[in-house]
Amino acid sequence: MVNLTIDGKQISVEENTTIMEAARINGIPIPKLCYLKGINEIAACRVCVVELEGKERLITSCNNVAEEGMVIYTNSPKVRRDRKTTVELILSQHDCECVTCARSGNCSLQKIANDLNIIDIPFKLEPKKTPWNKNFPLIRDSSKCIQCMRCIQICEKVQSLGVWDVEGTGSRTSVNVAGHRNIEEADCSLCGQCVTHCPVGALRERDDTEKVWEAIEDKEKIVVAQVAPAVRTAWAEELGLKLEDAPVGKILDALKKMGADYVFDTTFSADLTIMEEANEFVQRFTSGELKERPMFTSCCPGWLRFIKSQYPHLVKQLSTAKSPQQMFGAVMKTYFAEKLGVEPEKIYTLSVMPCVAKKGEREMELFYGEYAGHDIDAVITTRELVKMIRSAHISPETLEDIESDRPMQEGTGAGVIFGATGGVMEAALRTAYHIIKKENPPADAFKMVRSPGFQENHGVMEAELAIDDITVRIAVVSGLGNTRRLLEKIESGEVKYDFVEVMACPGGCVGGGGQPIHDGEEWAFERGKNLYCLDQNAKLRFSHENPDIIKLYEEYFGEPVSHKAHMLLHTDHLDAMARSGIGYETK
Repeated sequence: MVNLTIDGKQISVEENTTIMEAARINGIPIPKLCYLKGINEIAACRVCVVELEGKERLITSCNNVAEEGMVIYTNSPKVRRDRKTTVELILSQHDCECVTCARSGNCSLQKIANDLNIIDIPFKLEPKKTPWNKNFPLIRDSSKCIQCMRCIQICEKVQSLGVWDVEGTGSRTSVNVAGHRNIEEADCSLCGQCVTHCPVGALRERDDTEKVWEAIEDKEKIVVAQVAPAVRTAWAEELGLKLEDAPVGKILDALKKMGADYVFDTTFSADLTIMEEANEFVQRFTSGELKERPMFTSCCPGWLRFIKSQYPHLVKQLSTAKSPQQMFGAVMKTYFAEKLGVEPEKIYTLSVMPCVAKKGEREMELFYGEYAGHDIDAVITTRELVKMIRSAHISPETLEDIESDRPMQEGTGAGVIFGATGGVMEAALRTAYHIIKKENPPADAFKMVRSPGFQENHGVMEAELAIDDITVRIAVVSGLGNTRRLLEKIESGEVKYDFVEVMACPGGCVGGGGQPIHDGEEWAFERGKNLYCLDQNAKLRFSHENPDIIKLYEEYFGEPVSHKAHMLLHTDHLDAMARSGIGYETK
């Protein structure tokens, strides 16, 4: 142990603990802008400086280790003056129009500037503005960038894509898309992890709320909304509600109050996805198609963008099943439109998702009969949902826990856990077991695929399941850096699986790039635990037992993976790649 004094308090910490961590452990906060533990410890912002007794120059606390006998002052007059000047210099190169910033009220720079009582900036204001495609799902505002380097480190170290890099030197240093490319040319997965780890408003999702308000206002449109499982775990965080007071029914009520005509829970279409994906897996597995390489899940659009750019020869191993979001749209513009007796063009499908990549996925085209358009018309993130609730001046405490509309009202616990890493696999295995054995397994028979903690075991869970004389080898992985390492092992023959679930965001959709931001904190695991609790208490826990799913097949699709199901609920990934101009080769 190391003994030192911080702000007059004698403390003991383990060796190799940074001064910042030592202070935090003992309830002494040190402000920071660039620091992310284990990811970005480069002292780029110098806001975390402290005074070390006996040393003339201030030292950064994020990357200097506590040593025996140190006497540290975290807020001495010298520290305060230096920190204030540093922040003033940062602000001089920052667009300070906070009222129009997406992060206003939840910005680390804004908070620190307020804490330091910065009213005037004594330096020349020189924010740097560079062009950006405002139609792209991910928006970067260079005039708000503070060169903290977090986006670079997250994308490189956690997601292994290296989309961002530094360009220029000295005072001309800036962050931009790596390789002097524009964002459309980069291999961006749209995971949004750079957004949730940016301390300011330099990165955000494209705001689509006005599109939704316009659709609600249009009397010729029937607005049909869906809410993803992961959204219910997080929307309350920005509205001051306790989690137990924020069920999905209150989100549905908010959407109705805003003007949506019909509201549904995406757990219904998650159950539909399981029916298609589980049956597809059993068919491909029993036919011997998966002897060389596994079938990969296809629910996560960030993962789809990743595999198409990084491992195009593996695209044919993807499940052809669309994601729950896209299946919902397809069903709404066919089955539901017919139920209402309207043309599919009148249906405006809105998704509330925890994800930035879903905004890109909505570009997927739908052709059926005379209809040529999209499954989904608009996607808003959890953060955008909260903005719309506030914009509509809806008091959260007045919301009621209402049911989804019919006829797609029911959802099962299997559909709920889609939002957590391992959830898709567990739900699929429950139904695959039933397909093979004609009986249900214990509902928690496959919980070994659940992660024991955030990024535990490098984000990978493995298992071998015996069903009579059949052995199924499975793996679950979240985070694209973890995914890359697992794919390299699969390619080298070091590991062998039959079925692999991949989620682009660490922890799964609950940690998605569209979720509420808590700077420097990871909430995915705790949110995921809530979904498993909801599953545990659900009256139905198997997708194939959802009565509304059963009725949908009886009335419309016939059976899973039927011709009609393939037309509406599946996609050809290779054909989509060819049409989008992304080259590929098969091996």
